[in-house]
Amino acid sequence: MTKTILMDKYPVFSLVIEKKETTYKNVDEIVGHFQALIEKHPVAKEIAVFDHYEHTSAIKDGVIAPEIKAAKNVVFCFGKMLPTSKILAVRPRSIGICEFEDSFEINFLEVPNEQLHLVTEEWAKSVANA
Repeated sequence: MTKTILMDKYPVFSLVIEKKETTYKNVDEIVGHFQALIEKHPVAKEIAVFDHYEHTSAIKDGVIAPEIKAAKNVVFCFGKMLPTSKILAVRPRSIGICEFEDSFEINFLEVPNEQLHLVTEEWAKSVANA
């Protein structure tokens, strides 16, 4: 798991998983895996699955790096409290799954709650199950 600062401001955590390290064959199977984890979690709630690849390829001037084969986001929320209206700026959460020829990359923004950040890291790491 690596942490990078995207565009000089967004703390993004990423994990590259070689296809030989997982039993999942495609992005949709990994989406299903995350959906099951979200459903089992006592607080998390799934909101949507966004097919970023499909969306971008449908735009007239949309640009997709040629090495990207598929890209989807699982959108969900851990929101257990609304202590301030500002918390809405960091919710809901999203886990991005990108497929390449020989690997998958899992990405998510740093979660403000440290305990839930660790849960998200565990979920990402669980894709490497071979």
